[in-house]
Formats: sequence, structure tokens, C-alpha cells
Amino acid sequence: MTSNQHEVDDMYVVLTTKPGEFRTEMSPGVQPVETYDYIFYGRKRASFTIAKLTDQDQTRIRIVEDEPPQIENNVPCKLFEKFSSVEDARHELKTLTTYGSMDIQLKLV
Repeated sequence: MTSNQHEVDDMYVVLTTKPGEFRTEMSPGVQPVETYDYIFYGRKRASFTIAKLTDQDQTRIRIVEDEPPQIENNVPCKLFEKFSSVEDARHELKTLTTYGSMDIQLKLV
């Protein structure tokens, strides 16, 4: 397999953490690439991580609730929307977090 073929096979997901509600944890087969804080009218409301899937067939993404009893879900990555490049994932993140002229910022962490 050439380098270009490998790059075509790479897939990315956008993972969300909402402080006080839930966090998404990296698990085997998930490699963080970039993380952004979502700032809504001056207040951090969420974090988004663009992550590379290194094993699309077996990877599960762990989501843990912040409040007791801190329920955990191990969600198969096949249930997440996937993107073929970091740029595509960034574009989707920008689309999801833009609402007209509202004071919203994505800050690279």
C-alpha cells in the first residue's frame, strides 16, 4: 500500500465534551488531532476534539456522564459521522457552531 492509499483510508470523527454533563474519552483506536473550546457569549460551553480513527472496525468511543452514578457508554465508532480529512472535520465543526451573528468562537486549545 502506498502512502497515498493509506491517507485515503484515514477517517476522522468530531468528539464532544460538555462540562457538567459528559466527557468523551480517548480509547484504543482513537488518536486526538486537534481540540477546540466552544465559547458562547464569553463562556466555555463545550470542547470538540477532531480525532483520527486508527481502527475503524473495532473502535468504541467512551462517553462518561459527569454526574453520579457516572454512567459510561462505549459507543461503536460506526455510529459517529466520519470525515475523510481533518479539513472536512473542521468544516463540519464550523458549520455546527455558526448561528448567524451570535457571539460564538472556536478556540484551538
